[in-house]
Amino acid sequence: MLNHTTVTEFILLGFPSLHHQEYLIAVTFLASYLVILVGNLLIIALILSDQDLYRPMYFFLCNLSSLEISITTSIIPQTVGSLLMGSKAISYPACLTQCYFYSVLGSIEFVLLAVMSYDRYAAICYPLQYPMLMNSRLCLQLLLGSWSAGFLITIVPTVLVARLPFCNANCIDHFFCDSVLLIRLSCAETQTVELIIFVTSSIILFGSLVMTAMSYLYVINTILRMPSASSRNKAFSTCSSHFTIVILGYGSCIFMYVWPSSHVSYNKTVALLNTVVTPLMSPFIFSLRNQQMKDALKAGLKRSVIISRKCFSF
Repeated sequence: MLNHTTVTEFILLGFPSLHHQEYLIAVTFLASYLVILVGNLLIIALILSDQDLYRPMYFFLCNLSSLEISITTSIIPQTVGSLLMGSKAISYPACLTQCYFYSVLGSIEFVLLAVMSYDRYAAICYPLQYPMLMNSRLCLQLLLGSWSAGFLITIVPTVLVARLPFCNANCIDHFFCDSVLLIRLSCAETQTVELIIFVTSSIILFGSLVMTAMSYLYVINTILRMPSASSRNKAFSTCSSHFTIVILGYGSCIFMYVWPSSHVSYNKTVALLNTVVTPLMSPFIFSLRNQQMKDALKAGLKRSVIISRKCFSF
């Protein structure tokens, strides 16, 4: 079969069983997106404005918030527009672009979560050497390495998906373009492409998961050996927020991309957890469970009140 594309657009079916509630779904998506946007921008602003937060942990958290904004921006606005306008069509280039950026940004996020776990390992297991171990140069290298790994590992699968011929079927039973579902519409043999996607997804997910698990095994072992209960509680509190996001992120993505498709059908609920619920919870988890973030927020609110009073006094 000639390697060409006759399909010029795809139809995103979205939520066909909730057809009469599409406006309510759109409003819910839009409200969630605004909360994600405001919450993560607030975290970034607090970190950049408070010198007490100029530490590796918050440097990586700032970048994680930027990734959360980027991932949801690649999905939710298009979904909201589709639900409100009633047009479920998405062009072929736009669909491939959405697939690529969703895969790239998601891969970067998992590598960054592994880097953040290493940061917690260095801070808790080697507190005296921590400033030397996690210097600014190493932090920048780890960040650039996360972005490079995400871009490089998703190039080959994306190119292979883009080269697949799509002849007749163009309906995607989902609310955004995803490579796992897209390749099922191809009129060519896709076993090789599916295998490559499985391998690359496994490398990113399980590779970063192993690094995260090893870091936390050492962290937990070190915390349990601390003589003071207050020290143990403080150490656990600094890791709990990151650990919660790790469980939510890895659990949903392993279910979607690595679990054999012959055993379980693609689940939109899990996709919602990964693309909406986890980014929505992330700002609250990292801010409300972190005393330094709460102190920075209180200080920022006090500065805002003082500035407002001075402005109104004139």
